[in-house]
Amino acid sequence: MLSQENGFLHFLKNCSPTRLIVVSFACLIVVGTVLLMLPVSAQSGRFTDPVDALFTATSATCVTGLSVYDTYSYWSYFGQAVILLLIQCGGLGLATFATSFTLLLRRKLGLRELVLVRESAGGSSLDVVTLLRIVVSFTFLCEAVGAGLLMIRFVPTYGGLGVWASVFVAVSAFCNAGFDVLSFVPGNTSASAFNGDPLVTLTICGLIIAGAMGFVIFHEIYQKKLVARVRRRPVEKLSFHAQVCLRATLVLLLAGTLLILVFEFNNTLRDMNFFEKLNAAFFQSTNTRTAGFASVSIAKETDAAKLVTIVLMFIGGCPGSTAGGIKVTTFVVLLATVKSTMRGDEESTMLRHHFGKAMVYKSLTVLAFGLLVVAVDTALIATLHEDVSGVDAILESVSAFATVGLSADLTPQLHAFAKLALVATMFIGRVGPVSLGLAFMMRGKKKSGAVLPEGRMLIG
Repeated sequence: MLSQENGFLHFLKNCSPTRLIVVSFACLIVVGTVLLMLPVSAQSGRFTDPVDALFTATSATCVTGLSVYDTYSYWSYFGQAVILLLIQCGGLGLATFATSFTLLLRRKLGLRELVLVRESAGGSSLDVVTLLRIVVSFTFLCEAVGAGLLMIRFVPTYGGLGVWASVFVAVSAFCNAGFDVLSFVPGNTSASAFNGDPLVTLTICGLIIAGAMGFVIFHEIYQKKLVARVRRRPVEKLSFHAQVCLRATLVLLLAGTLLILVFEFNNTLRDMNFFEKLNAAFFQSTNTRTAGFASVSIAKETDAAKLVTIVLMFIGGCPGSTAGGIKVTTFVVLLATVKSTMRGDEESTMLRHHFGKAMVYKSLTVLAFGLLVVAVDTALIATLHEDVSGVDAILESVSAFATVGLSADLTPQLHAFAKLALVATMFIGRVGPVSLGLAFMMRGKKKSGAVLPEGRMLIG
């Protein structure tokens, strides 16, 4: 027994931060699976199928939102609470939580804990303790404000159930999970009943965007803008990484809104007035960035709108956030590389910065790995379900890889093998293809030095 404990401590001591994060997610999924299998987790009082429990636990931990069962009608309040805790822990990362408790106990952080938090939060700043405080405080502040705004609408109508729904949706939205407990609302599917209610839809959108922007960016805005103004210091310019993330996010949100509005104007949006159509299109564009709530039925969308959804899901949000996908920075690097190649330039440039070859190679690796995983999942789904269209199969696969949760009503009818394949895909999408590869393949660090100044960004 003692040797086993020593072996486990030796593993923790010598395990790389990246590998420890991967292992922590896996352990959280296992615990969640066991809890969701218990009769107390289901309203029926019966054991839940292990594959379905594993699928739900993985979807919650990896903040995806794909569901085999309706969250409100199938799971008991205990089961819903387990899912909510998995979402919160998965969204922030176990390393962030563990280290935050260390700070609360006023214990000193060692170098290993600092590196672990920086890896988990996606940070690149050396001021990791400040970053950690920003991550935890900003997360709970956003969730509390979001829940409060939703309660304004839900509590007067639904009472105590409205309080629970407000908290659950706020946490799920900020963590970009896409789970909801709103099926008790008559005629509602996900958030479709609130297309004419901007208080609900815009609150959810604001939480999603805040979660998908990344903690590093808010840390930077806090340090360079807010603190500088309070202390009356010169306001610094945001880093190249923050500028690219903010601009790319704005462009993708607006482009997605316009395309969905055009393609669905006379389809799923036809029974709404123009304001409701615009509101629903913006809500859908925001959610395709990795959240998973839906203002319209994805199954009834046109193939053109589904393709737009697939592209936006695959791109995802920003690095160091609760979002998934290949990340907007990866997309920007790839676009800059294509543009520079077509112009005959030897280097990829953007905003008067050039990207080093290592960054371009890493972006290509993330893209290739993501396409490979999606292709395998799509082929498996198409083989096991011959009646499913190719577009719907691709949408389901991309939704799992990008940890989005949007589905053309396909998830509940998937074969067990397809569910297990999507479980692996959601896990890969959450921890990141490159991080997963480093966790199991890295044997040592290579020293590297930059010859020329580069526009540094987090990729994948």
